[in-house]
Amino acid sequence: MRNLIFFILTLLIGTTLVAQQKHAITIEDLWNMNRIDSYSVSPDGRTIAFDVTKYSMEENSGSKKVYLIDSDGSNKREFRAGEKISSPVFTPLGKVSYIKDGNLFVSDLDGGNEKQLTDLYTGVSGVEWSTDGKKAIFVSSVYPDCLTQECNKKKDDEAKESLVKAQIFDELMYRHWNDWRGKKRSHLFLLETETGKVTDLNISSSFDVPPISLGGSDDYSFSPDGNSVVYTQNRDKFLATSTDNNVYQIDITKLKENTKPEFTQVSPGGGNDNTPKFSPDGSKLAFVSMERPGFEADKYRLVIHDVKTGKQRFLNEKMDYSVSSFIWSNDGKTIYFVTPNTMFSSIFQIDVETGEYKVVVEQKDNSSISLSGNGKILYFLQQKSTQPKELFSYNLDSGEIKQITFVNNDILANIEWNEVESFWAEGANGAKVQSIVVKPPFFEEGKKYPVMFLIHGGPQGHWTDDFHYRWNLQMFAAPGYVVVAPNPRGSVGYGQKFTDEISQDWGGKVYTDLMNSLDYALEKLPYTDENNVFAAGASYGGYMINWIAGHTDRFNTLVCHAGVFNLESMYGATEELWFPEWEFGGTPWENPELYQKWSPHKFVQNFKTPMLVVHGAYDFRVPEGQAFELFTSLQKMGVESKFLYFPDEYHFVVKPQNAKLWWNTVYDWLEVYRK
Repeated sequence: MRNLIFFILTLLIGTTLVAQQKHAITIEDLWNMNRIDSYSVSPDGRTIAFDVTKYSMEENSGSKKVYLIDSDGSNKREFRAGEKISSPVFTPLGKVSYIKDGNLFVSDLDGGNEKQLTDLYTGVSGVEWSTDGKKAIFVSSVYPDCLTQECNKKKDDEAKESLVKAQIFDELMYRHWNDWRGKKRSHLFLLETETGKVTDLNISSSFDVPPISLGGSDDYSFSPDGNSVVYTQNRDKFLATSTDNNVYQIDITKLKENTKPEFTQVSPGGGNDNTPKFSPDGSKLAFVSMERPGFEADKYRLVIHDVKTGKQRFLNEKMDYSVSSFIWSNDGKTIYFVTPNTMFSSIFQIDVETGEYKVVVEQKDNSSISLSGNGKILYFLQQKSTQPKELFSYNLDSGEIKQITFVNNDILANIEWNEVESFWAEGANGAKVQSIVVKPPFFEEGKKYPVMFLIHGGPQGHWTDDFHYRWNLQMFAAPGYVVVAPNPRGSVGYGQKFTDEISQDWGGKVYTDLMNSLDYALEKLPYTDENNVFAAGASYGGYMINWIAGHTDRFNTLVCHAGVFNLESMYGATEELWFPEWEFGGTPWENPELYQKWSPHKFVQNFKTPMLVVHGAYDFRVPEGQAFELFTSLQKMGVESKFLYFPDEYHFVVKPQNAKLWWNTVYDWLEVYRK
């Protein structure tokens, strides 16, 4: 009996010591995480290749490694250890292709028999293979008037050597996000592997593939027979106000040397059409389409295009969900897709003939879906608030979900945190508004905690059960805060009407939704301290922080990151003009009433709450002038304020040491006003 008691006591003490060794997540933990970027499944389904980015706080940068793992989660090993390679993609012949020194290489599964497939000065990215493995397409940024790589290099060298750095613009969209676009454009190229011949499929074009906005790596693909290529491009001459991305098709059997290929437009045009993918038998082409021109957050309708007849139909009319990332089943009867679904990003399937749909994987944040060669296993990346992205599989027959990779277990094992919870409050006009709640680590019942009220950007976005590397919910909870993150009007995942109802109403129903959600939390959650309530937001979230500053003094302090302050001056300096024109019903001179009605700078006389302002010099989406105007106004009004300015960051803070400064500055600022 004594031995049994001793054993139990030893076990309890050991468990207590392990618990005591755990800690709240730190900045170092956040930046030590291994970040899975992409993956590829071998044709036989036995092996998965994936790349991982690892950051160094000391070096202030990141590096990539490529790994292979058996599809059952065993036998993880580094692929071509010690080499700087990325973006692994299996070829249909079972070899591994990857990017090294900016070009495309291929080798056997064991890393042997390496062969360089391209030697382009302008580099290679976004590789897609034809089904026979004899051709590949990829993108590269080139000067439209250059027909050779030598011409591209010469122009770059001349620009680098010139002592004059001035540029002359004669059209808008001369800069985008954090990039001065210059004269280069992203073109789609065709590689024929047997001869090494590379052909520019957008030769002499001044339009990008994929489009510079509302597009991505899924925006081009081969037909199953390898004879044609489909891609997405915006050919509007006034890109700054256009969301008119369209799907085009090229018959690559008819290509002529240094001649523009003939193309046909497949999509209807008007709104944003993209992501073209052929069915396995080539009889159908699917793509997604937005109905309303100029609106970047419209419902994505799934279009099925009959290749033979040209007839088109919308497949997801029965559902109030957008179809974003999608893939075909092997038999062409089903399409799997990912969509925002309340506080999750869920995987659905839809019947191609009937449009009947059902959820496959509902909870957490899922992305990057693909199928095994036999079509029985669905692979995807999944993350949640307490877990960065890992690779998972779903057995379509049994419904079994299995985690394949565990690249951060050594770090996660030492962190104390809580899973997300949620509540629903009544918003404006009786709408139901969901909020995510994260309790602080080492939470104690009966104790009250300060509230960190977070407002998401977009505004057509949503807080999800994810592991965010910038606005990480657990990081906000770590110093002892209850995080409340609402999804008010404008949020996606709650139906298109809910998303639509923020446009031309930026400070209206959404503000009521937010304040009612906060009221609910303070009243219904007994562990919230109504005397210590803080708010922070970025982009549109920053706008709402500025709106709040002019309409209530209920918060101890506010944090505005990359926030819109003056809607009129914002219009004149941002790049994607379709966005403010949709959100405010035209230009400031066409509809001045709305710009003035919803602009926070019109309410500066009411500013009282202390505010931390954060902005980056390379933020071309919400240009730095917004922060300058805001901070000037705060200082002139005598409001306690501080301005954290990053001369080397953009809309996001992405450098490790800058991120460390960001978190420490935010933590310190909040602590000053914590009662």
